[in-house]
Amino acid sequence: MKQGTGISASLAAMLSAVSTIGCCLPLGFVAAIGAAGAGAFLQTLRPWLLVISVASLGVGFWQQRRARQCTVKGSVLGSVFLWIAVGVVGAMILFPQQIAGFLADHFSGSYK
Repeated sequence: MKQGTGISASLAAMLSAVSTIGCCLPLGFVAAIGAAGAGAFLQTLRPWLLVISVASLGVGFWQQRRARQCTVKGSVLGSVFLWIAVGVVGAMILFPQQIAGFLADHFSGSYK
């Protein structure tokens, strides 16, 4: 059986990290009530989601290291996704408000 390349762990880490700012993403007026409920729910889960993100990154790096030990050729795409995930998760941990504000400004549909 082929060892994992870490892509699934990278995607899980990014999804978990991005979901921590689910309360701040502009989704339109119709979805505002659902977004508010999801935002309140996700805000309470934020610490756990960040822990899951970091743990998923750890699993991804472990899978890549394990693949190299077994002389399985690693995927370049897997490495790229893993390092992008490190950047996304790190940014979500260090700058959550700035990222939420940036996304709200650029995807709200009210361009100047």
